[in-house]
Amino acid sequence: MKGEQKPRRSRGLVTTIVVLALLGGGAYGYVRTTQRPAAKAKVATAAPVPVTLGTVDQGPFALLLNGLGTVQAYNTVQVRTRVDGEIQQVAFREGQNVRKGDVLVQIDPRPYQATLDQAKAKKDQDTANLNNAKADLVRYTGLGAYASRQQTETQTALVAQLTAQVASDQASIDNATTQLGYATVRAPIDGVTGFRQVDIGNIVTAAGQSPIVTITQVEPIFVVFTAPEDQLPAIGGALRTGDVPVSAWTTDGLTKLADGKLALFNNQVDTATGTIRLKAVFQNQNHALWPGLSVSTKMRVGTVAAATTVPDDAVQHGPDGLFAFVIDESGHAHQRALKAGRSDSGRTQVLAGDLKPGDRVITAGQYKVQDGSLVADPHAAHTAQAETAAPGRSARAEP
Repeated sequence: MKGEQKPRRSRGLVTTIVVLALLGGGAYGYVRTTQRPAAKAKVATAAPVPVTLGTVDQGPFALLLNGLGTVQAYNTVQVRTRVDGEIQQVAFREGQNVRKGDVLVQIDPRPYQATLDQAKAKKDQDTANLNNAKADLVRYTGLGAYASRQQTETQTALVAQLTAQVASDQASIDNATTQLGYATVRAPIDGVTGFRQVDIGNIVTAAGQSPIVTITQVEPIFVVFTAPEDQLPAIGGALRTGDVPVSAWTTDGLTKLADGKLALFNNQVDTATGTIRLKAVFQNQNHALWPGLSVSTKMRVGTVAAATTVPDDAVQHGPDGLFAFVIDESGHAHQRALKAGRSDSGRTQVLAGDLKPGDRVITAGQYKVQDGSLVADPHAAHTAQAETAAPGRSARAEP
């Protein structure tokens, strides 16, 4: 009986393996049959490419010329002494706003005061001699025939000599008064003081080369910048019709510093660079512009009443030139060639191209998009949902 049990066990094991094989094959076929259409459906319904959209607009557009410039002070004065002497007082602070006539430095005035007093005393002496000579001349003249002609002429010459001497004394007084005034150094212009170059107790001389302080006038102030020579006719035409607005920005173009107007353009073109130098004036009451500062400039030379514009980021560079992706009603992107003009405030003028006001264009995410791709703006959808939900929240908030 034991010998008969082994064949039965072997046959049972073989039967089990066959059944499992059949079940596995059926399951595999079922999975392939049921999953293949689902995979095809997944490929057929690929997700749209996420992008950011903007719109094509039409309206007034400023024609701007961008440039780079340097701020220059309206006036710069190096204050020096005009007399020699010891500094007794420094009456200003570094970086202080000063007005014309404000006292900056006081130099020892005593030597110049003494010279002035001496000149006044000399004039008084000569005036007394002149008065005496005039009295003698009157007496000689009154004697008539009793006075010789020589005495009269000599006395007349003496009166003239003393009169000239008194005039010379007055000139000496004026000169001494001027020198005494120079002992008080005053601000020649309105402006801002720089670093102080002298201290109290120092001896300064009129022949010295080092200034006491430098004053720069910053209200108003200039910006010198350049423009291409081919824009000279447009600039000249705009300047003839009235003020040409110019704005100064930081060099990265993100922050506006001041608004001004074009003052003039240079009388010749730089042939080496093909540019023309221009100068704009700014009131600069907030001192946003400082001498030597590098700025970028935007000069408006005209305005287009009805210009077609697109966001700057919508303009792309391709092998055939500039283009933009326009979205149709079904959400598919189509590449449209265009010719771009100037740019202002984040928008570019479209000079030529199949773009119409109201068209939607891609402003971000173009690197994933091809002609005919299905796209969607998740930010716009989220905004629409929020606007739709907002009235419901308001209605629920009402009593």
